[in-house]
Parts: sequence; C-alpha cells; structure tokens
Amino acid sequence: MRTTLLSVAALALTACCNAQTNAPAITFQPLPYAYDALEPHIDAKTMEIHYSRHHKAYYTNTLKALEGTDLVGKTMEAILPEIAKRPVALRNNLGGHFNHTLFWNMMSPKGGGTPTGALLEKINVSFGSFDAFKEAFKQQGMTRFGSGWAWLCVAQDGSLFLTSTANQDNPLMDVAEKRGTPILAIDVWEHAYYLKYQNLRASYIDAFWNVVNWPYVTSLFEQAEKNNKTNTQQK
Repeated sequence: MRTTLLSVAALALTACCNAQTNAPAITFQPLPYAYDALEPHIDAKTMEIHYSRHHKAYYTNTLKALEGTDLVGKTMEAILPEIAKRPVALRNNLGGHFNHTLFWNMMSPKGGGTPTGALLEKINVSFGSFDAFKEAFKQQGMTRFGSGWAWLCVAQDGSLFLTSTANQDNPLMDVAEKRGTPILAIDVWEHAYYLKYQNLRASYIDAFWNVVNWPYVTSLFEQAEKNNKTNTQQK
C-alpha cells in the first residue's frame, strides 16, 4: 500500500527532488490562478490570505522543522507515511503544506459540473449516485469538529472511500484513521471560508462543487488505479 500512496502522491505534487538540477525537495509553488479567479464561490480576499499567509507559513515552518534533521532533501511523500515518529511541529506544518498544494490544484476557474468516465462510474457504484456522493462528502466536512479536512480517497483494493482528518493531517499519514490515496479534498478550517460565509460551513461546501477541477481529480484517480493494478500484478 505504501508504494501506491507514494507513487500517486508524487503525481499529485510536482514538488519533488530532482537530483540533476539540484532542485529542493520541498518548494512553495505559485497559485495556479489569480486570487479572484474562483469568484463568486471563493472570494479573492480569502484566497489571498489563505495562500500568501496561511499556506506560506506552513511552508516556512516546515523548512524550520526540517533544519538539522536527517529528513533534509527528502520529499514530502517520503516523510508523511512515517510522520508518527516525528515532532508534532513537523506533522502539522508539513501536512499543511502538502494539503494546501493539493487543494489549490483540485480547484479551477473552469471547474464544476461532474466527473466522467470510470471515475463517475466508480462514484455511482460506491455511493449510489453522484448526488449521494456529494451529500456524503459534505457530511464528512460538516461533522469534522473544529478544524480539518474532508477527503475522497482510493483504497489499496481500488475502492473509493470518504474520510476526514483533524487539523493538517491527511490520509497518507500513518496517524490517519483511514489510509489511502487522496484524490479530492476540501479545507474546512474557518480561515478557508469565514470572510465570505461566516459560520455557514455548509454553504461553503455547497459552493465548492462549482470550482472542483474534475480533470485533475480524474488524473489522480487514474494514476491510483494504475498503481493498484501494478502492485497486484507484482504480488
């Protein structure tokens, strides 16, 4: 399972180590669209604060937490599955950097609608219908007490499942209640929505569907399927 998680995480994030160019293993990538690109569903001020302050702080504090450790030069994908052995500061900040890097790419100004092909078929089989899936995903976000994330993941056996994590944890971590390869996520920390939606987390989650980048989500799903098939054949 670990091989699958690491392989798909590597696809999900381009912040990986390139020995030939000596690129850093962990980088802070540009936001893939303008701050106001997701209006009116997610407002520009929230995006600016969320990306340039919250996310940037997770990145900066990750680098500080890594200083002087044996993890310098390793990718996030190599560190997260064994995060239980590491200090809480690294768990929180590296998790925050990883989660947000995924989150920005899971949204798009041209997002919304529904997935197609094998992903839609798998969602319908797993949850009964696309609408039922959206409601179940929403409940993961609504029932996450305090701050955290809701996730759609691919399990090692290829099945889809929903889960949520507290704070900046994610399903790649060995501390997660349910482990799998994340293909869709929503940040339900208040800083992700409070300026526009105040305490109406449900309205924020409903608006999220208008910006979901289904082609990107589908690419993560397809890679997870491919890796699961490869691992099965190698057993």
